[in-house]
Amino acid sequence: MTWSIAAYVLLLCTWHTCAQTAPSEDRSQNPYTLKVSVDEVVLTFHVLDSHGLPVNDLKGNEVRLLDNGSLPRRIVSFDSVVNRPIRAAILIDTSGSMQQALPVSKRIAQRFAERIFRQGSDQAIAIDFAYAANTASQWTGDPSSLSQTIQNVHLGAMSSLRGTAIFSAIFRACAYDLKNADPSATGNFILLFSDGEDNAGLTSLESALRACQHSNTVIYAFRVRSSVSPDSTGPKTLADLAANTGGRVFQADETPDAIWNDLKMIESAMRNQYRLIYTPANLKHDGAFHAIELQMPDRVDRVEVRSGYFASR
Repeated sequence: MTWSIAAYVLLLCTWHTCAQTAPSEDRSQNPYTLKVSVDEVVLTFHVLDSHGLPVNDLKGNEVRLLDNGSLPRRIVSFDSVVNRPIRAAILIDTSGSMQQALPVSKRIAQRFAERIFRQGSDQAIAIDFAYAANTASQWTGDPSSLSQTIQNVHLGAMSSLRGTAIFSAIFRACAYDLKNADPSATGNFILLFSDGEDNAGLTSLESALRACQHSNTVIYAFRVRSSVSPDSTGPKTLADLAANTGGRVFQADETPDAIWNDLKMIESAMRNQYRLIYTPANLKHDGAFHAIELQMPDRVDRVEVRSGYFASR
């Protein structure tokens, strides 16, 4: 998606002046096109109850939003979007520390391709990375082609140099591969398989997150066991990436049934969301980060949101 003056965000929010509309369904034959004023922010979000089930009847007067500590100037619209297409960048760590875990990562990624991915409406790209990332991969709408690309991933394919540049791989995926993906029409996310250890890249965690914020990309990570030391910063890295983009971290060594439930949860979160458009009270075109504070009703147990958004320049 191109960022002009509008700031686009993946985030939970609503307000008591919201205009409630009926759920809409995005169809690949006639995709939803969103046109908004230059100073309006588009928010999308997913909420769960205490049983882990989606809350599908959220009302606009149940949640309070603060944008950088201020109430929005105006709520433009609020609606729910169901069964929309998804656009996924599958990032698979092929560094040396993943020698034992790579087959597990590939099995989960292939299960996504074969059982979640929908031909004709969804798009995906598979990228393997270690010291460098595979930038030659192409987007595909064919589950068989996607599964074959994942199957062909092998250890150390991208570089003979040792090390892992996870932040660089995420930055490139968000800044280039997902840059023009429209979050109002598709659910855009990274499916990441890694131990989270970054020891070779020149890109910082902050730069990777900023790229994700700008491209409205959620990160869902499957953490795998690797040969790194027990005091590795990898688990915290994955947690930070997921929390700040509205995603979640799963364990790749769970049972097949648990993995399947994780994949279905990701699908539900990305296909079925609420969408709200509002005008911030104090929006300046300075590229500054805007933090979002939300106050949810008691019946909502979990909110899948990103931590905020960057204003355009």
